[in-house]
Amino acid sequence: MASALENWGEILRTQNLSAGKPMDLVSRWLLITRASVFPMTLTSGAIGGLLAVGAPQTNWLYFGAALLGLLVAHAANNMINDYFDLEGGVDTQDYVRVQYAPHPVLSGLISKTGLILAIAVVNLIDLGILVFLTQRRGWPVPLFALLGLFISVFYVAPPLKLKHRGFGEPGVALVWGPLMIGGAYFVTAGSLPPWVLVASLPYALLVTTVLMGKHVDKLEADAAKGIHTLPVILGRERALFLTQQLLVSFFVFVPCLVLTGTLSVWTLLVFLAAPRLWEVLKVLSRPKPEAPPPGYPLWPLWYVAWCFLVTRRAGALFVAGLLLDAIIPVHLPT
Repeated sequence: MASALENWGEILRTQNLSAGKPMDLVSRWLLITRASVFPMTLTSGAIGGLLAVGAPQTNWLYFGAALLGLLVAHAANNMINDYFDLEGGVDTQDYVRVQYAPHPVLSGLISKTGLILAIAVVNLIDLGILVFLTQRRGWPVPLFALLGLFISVFYVAPPLKLKHRGFGEPGVALVWGPLMIGGAYFVTAGSLPPWVLVASLPYALLVTTVLMGKHVDKLEADAAKGIHTLPVILGRERALFLTQQLLVSFFVFVPCLVLTGTLSVWTLLVFLAAPRLWEVLKVLSRPKPEAPPPGYPLWPLWYVAWCFLVTRRAGALFVAGLLLDAIIPVHLPT
């Protein structure tokens, strides 16, 4: 059991399992679903739920169901992306996707038919959760779900292929911000005041930096395949500059929301991540190294890993601030 836990931890940290380690069932599915990025969804869901603390109709059972639904939807999204990129000829043995982590089909983790079946099963699970929550909270629940599903599927699926047209990054900001955080709040509290959508924006910016970093890392490969992500459209230098501005914007947005009384003073804990931010801003100002540092697991990806470090730390501190606010509320007067 200890070795299995070690394997799961490695996959959740690196989206890889070292050669020679046994592939247990859980490890296989953590790799197939790309579970290493689930913390971003957990954070968005937690933000939505914690913002609802104190609302008159708060129901934590519904929140738990919503959080589970978000995680299952993220798993479905990752598998859908891998399937359509494989079918569309994007994911091949020489493409970046296969180099930094195992591809579900190309690495032999699952057959193409098995991947389709897995996508169907997780979507059926999500459908059951959706029906349950719709019966309890009403028509806005499927609206949130369908908007998220639309962006998830057409992120890579024809005819829209949002990622191929520079709309993938805005789509991710919309999903991990207003849709996930706003949706989690609505399911938990039974209402959705406009300030919640505003409060969802700082973390949406952070998640977007992760995708920006990944697409900068894949810029040449994507351009060669005619995939016009935002970094391909902007060019490397401008895309890296925009990523830096998005990171800094989080640390500007949060205190602005504190000053207006929208967020608790406790959320200023995010500034404990400022040293990591400064480190990452310097990395984004320098060229990618010619070779990976010893033990680095995600090569040839580089910038995405650094953006994820800021997102993970600042997001966790943001959630910690909201937890403290639930215990000892401290807001500036407005």
